[in-house]
Amino acid sequence: MSLALTAAQRSDLLARHRAVIDGSLRRKLATAAILVLLLGLFVYGLSTLEISPGRIIAGFGNLGTFIVLMLPPDPGSLARALLFVKALFETIAIAFLGTILAAILAFPLGFIAARNVVANRIVHFFARRSLDSIRGVDALIWALIWVNVVGLGPFAGMLAIMTSDLGAFGKLYSEAIEASDRKPVEGVTSMGGGRFQQIRFGLIPQVLPVIASQVLYYIESNTRSSTIIGIVGAGGIGLYLSETIRTLEWQQVSFLILLILAAVTVIDFISSRLRFAIIGRRAI
Repeated sequence: MSLALTAAQRSDLLARHRAVIDGSLRRKLATAAILVLLLGLFVYGLSTLEISPGRIIAGFGNLGTFIVLMLPPDPGSLARALLFVKALFETIAIAFLGTILAAILAFPLGFIAARNVVANRIVHFFARRSLDSIRGVDALIWALIWVNVVGLGPFAGMLAIMTSDLGAFGKLYSEAIEASDRKPVEGVTSMGGGRFQQIRFGLIPQVLPVIASQVLYYIESNTRSSTIIGIVGAGGIGLYLSETIRTLEWQQVSFLILLILAAVTVIDFISSRLRFAIIGRRAI
């Protein structure tokens, strides 16, 4: 049987779906309005931020001056270098513990926020909005809050990472659960399994590799975030980075930046290997 349409069939198809093919006037006007709005927003941003080629060129010149001042990287002394390395491991610990705690606490919240697990609209609405509220506050703001609650130090940093990631993990988990295949759940149900067995044997095996991959990625990402929150007193290497910038110790700044880059590179390598091992692929 030929799949090609005859001229009559094609004409009939075009006639019946002409409005969809050509598009309605209302849709065209809405598209044009959105494009004009985006263009206006772009122009407004250019004028508000006072962007100019001259300032960009001058900025590159200043950047070159700073790079020259940063060379060669020098911690100043062996004792100072050891202090920086200790702060780096403190930053890694903040990122690791904060991410792991957030992942554990968000696990049940992800199931509560998933439509295919909790059908109650009210529970689902409040669960999603609560996660959005937590996720809507940046980790730096949470660091400022926790520093005032528990005091200066890495404990506040760990709580900031944990709180910030709690909302993000809850949202990601719920979306992964909602995108899961219904067939394994139906198979467990057909064998007489209850609600707990449906989740345990039908949903969790599907979403666990995705969840593990997301957690590994966030550990790497939070290593950088922990550097930033350290600037506001939440512990870690960020505190020393802020201090050396204020005192214009540019060679120490470059040494700290190299330490951070080295740590992120190593963590990225390890996490990528673990991610590929979890999802059943080999890292290239």
